[in-house]
Amino acid sequence: MDRTAVVKVGAAASASVCALFGGVVLAQYIVAKKKRAGKKTRIIEMMPQFEKTTVHMKDPERVEQIICGLIKGGASKLQIITDFDMTLSKFAVNGKRCPTCHNIIDNCKLVTDECRQKLLQLMNKYYPIEIDPHLTMEEKYPFMVEWYFKSHTLLVEQRIEKDKLSEVVRESDAALRDGFEQFFDRLQQHNVPVFIYSAGLGDVLEEIIRQAGVYHPNVKVVSNFMDFDENGVLKGFKGELIHVYNKHDGALRNTEYFKQLREYCNIILMGDSLGDLNMADGVPNVENILKIGFLNDKVEERLDKYLDSYDIVLVKDETLEVPNAILQKVL
Repeated sequence: MDRTAVVKVGAAASASVCALFGGVVLAQYIVAKKKRAGKKTRIIEMMPQFEKTTVHMKDPERVEQIICGLIKGGASKLQIITDFDMTLSKFAVNGKRCPTCHNIIDNCKLVTDECRQKLLQLMNKYYPIEIDPHLTMEEKYPFMVEWYFKSHTLLVEQRIEKDKLSEVVRESDAALRDGFEQFFDRLQQHNVPVFIYSAGLGDVLEEIIRQAGVYHPNVKVVSNFMDFDENGVLKGFKGELIHVYNKHDGALRNTEYFKQLREYCNIILMGDSLGDLNMADGVPNVENILKIGFLNDKVEERLDKYLDSYDIVLVKDETLEVPNAILQKVL
């Protein structure tokens, strides 16, 4: 073989090697790109809390964009709008259900065994309706009104004394989610308004956070508050009834509160029900709203709907680690 032929063969071999090497590099680049596409986005990657198996997101890129907006706005634009029962408070500890604000009263010594049994029957009838994924909120609405009216009527009949509520709460199994001190204290430190909007019992709710040492001046509670007579005995309930599925109406009734906070145009909303999604309806000039949902029960049946509605869904997560991680970046 002459010199020219050798050169041609060498060139061809070299080209083949280059092509092969280039193909490998290209393949590696494509694989790496695909891997990167499957990863959580940059801000979220900085928060190891998002790697927990309890964290679910339908659109991580959307979450990334909203969190970036919250970070850009900082403390001066942020407000928190949150449910209480099973959102700030725990759903269960070691498999045992924790009480809601209503449950604390239902199960306390101020209530007779007969009344307690009637209240339990009401819960067994109406709670499955509340969480039924096959019923619309409009279909559930009248049942919730019926449940609350009947249970509140029973409580009034018990002639509950106001000055005994603190002891009742102290003796209960009420528990706030792990990390609640950091959550409330950080928000207080940065003067971030916290609007707790609860379908529970406001007097009990306030006592829980007061005893926990986190009822700071930046916290406002809107809930079902008891009405006591001059002797401190329960005689009824104040104002309009708040239940799980009429929070839109209540949010609009609180537009004056939100107008005073019109500069706080970024919102972190937290709830455990699809009805909680309407809690910010009275807020004007919303720029960014991050919706965090706690899915505590009937997970398989309800996860898809929660993912369609909330930006972040925390499944059977009894902590505030994810909200706290976000607040650490924003504040």
